[in-house]
Amino acid sequence: MTGRFDGKVALITGAGRGQGRSHAVRLAAEGADVIALDICRQIDTVPYPLATSADLAGTASEVEALGRRVVTAEVDVRDAEAMAAAVADGARELGGVDIVLANAGIGMVDPEIPPPTAFRDVLDVNLVGVWNTVHAAAPIMIEQGRGGSIVLTGSTMGLIGRGGSGNGGADGYVASKHAIVGLTRTWANWLARFNIRVNSVHPTGVSTPMILNEALQGVLASLPADGPDMTNLLDVQLIEPRDVSAAVAWLVSDEARYVTGVALPVDAGMTVK
Repeated sequence: MTGRFDGKVALITGAGRGQGRSHAVRLAAEGADVIALDICRQIDTVPYPLATSADLAGTASEVEALGRRVVTAEVDVRDAEAMAAAVADGARELGGVDIVLANAGIGMVDPEIPPPTAFRDVLDVNLVGVWNTVHAAAPIMIEQGRGGSIVLTGSTMGLIGRGGSGNGGADGYVASKHAIVGLTRTWANWLARFNIRVNSVHPTGVSTPMILNEALQGVLASLPADGPDMTNLLDVQLIEPRDVSAAVAWLVSDEARYVTGVALPVDAGMTVK
């Protein structure tokens, strides 16, 4: 039986674990080869552990177990030159790029960090890193002339007015995820003439290490009871990475061939509450 993504190559950032790994495995299960990128080291201002080399190797093993090819690289999305080199190397080895999942991102920044530094660090990863990813891949996709699909990872915090608190990291997260919507729309216009679609996906809280860590849980426990309502409409506290991967797989498939410029919530109803 053929898969929806047979003959396709998917570039995924933040692929070491969490949503990135889930996306890699889902697309590989349906036939895609994968360029899997992750920083695999700690960022000083992030108070929870980031992915490791072992995590990225684990993603590669899961992709290979599905009979698909995979190229990995340890690269920081903030480094435009390193991203361009890693994407070019992966495309050369696997035969191009058809799907881009700009997924790498950070959540909470250490609350002890000065707010201007925290704000900038989150923007650099979550926004500049997305820009670097797409600008590393888009020229390859355009030159190939075979179209393609790009999905940017946003958040419910990019669709509503909750989530910021005056804390530099929190404000940076909300600002960066709102900006993802703007990039989705402008890039959809830029790339439409090349038959490259651009959409974004906006999950509510997802059961990944970015959420399930002691640092964030401590901050959440300290919030006032009368603070912003961050709960979902449906009776689920956190969704699973596979729930987001299902939406992503649809967006990059031919089933969504006329869907572009869309900010798709996968939010258990949070944004309409």
